[in-house]
Amino acid sequence: MNEAVRFHFVVDGEDFTSAGQASVQVKKNLRRLGIPPETIRKISIAMYEGEINMVIHAGGGEAEVLVYEDRIEMILTDHGPGIANIEQAMTEGFSTAPDNVRSLGFGAGMGLPNMKRYTDGMTIDSVVGEGTTITMTVNLG
Repeated sequence: MNEAVRFHFVVDGEDFTSAGQASVQVKKNLRRLGIPPETIRKISIAMYEGEINMVIHAGGGEAEVLVYEDRIEMILTDHGPGIANIEQAMTEGFSTAPDNVRSLGFGAGMGLPNMKRYTDGMTIDSVVGEGTTITMTVNLG
């Protein structure tokens, strides 16, 4: 696999019921490519958390998944309000989710920490008022 296998998804920011569809599709695609189940599990968790964050905080976004011979990269991009304090946002339990989202069982402040926990590398590029790009990597092998 010299060139990356690429999967692209649009995350609908208007509908909580559709959140998670990209992570489910990624799981199916990675299974077909013969990626080990434990790696698929980690990627699915990280993707799902990212999708939910895009729905809760940014009105949706896009996810790009690139499968290389030695790693899988997930690039999540939105045009939401941005993250004012990334260090604080990475604190387990910290959340800016509104009460109506919390009443649905989301917004516990574990999204970003879980994304970091289940990947081998994660970078967050965010500009307040413009949006956020999160790049996560899971190594293969």
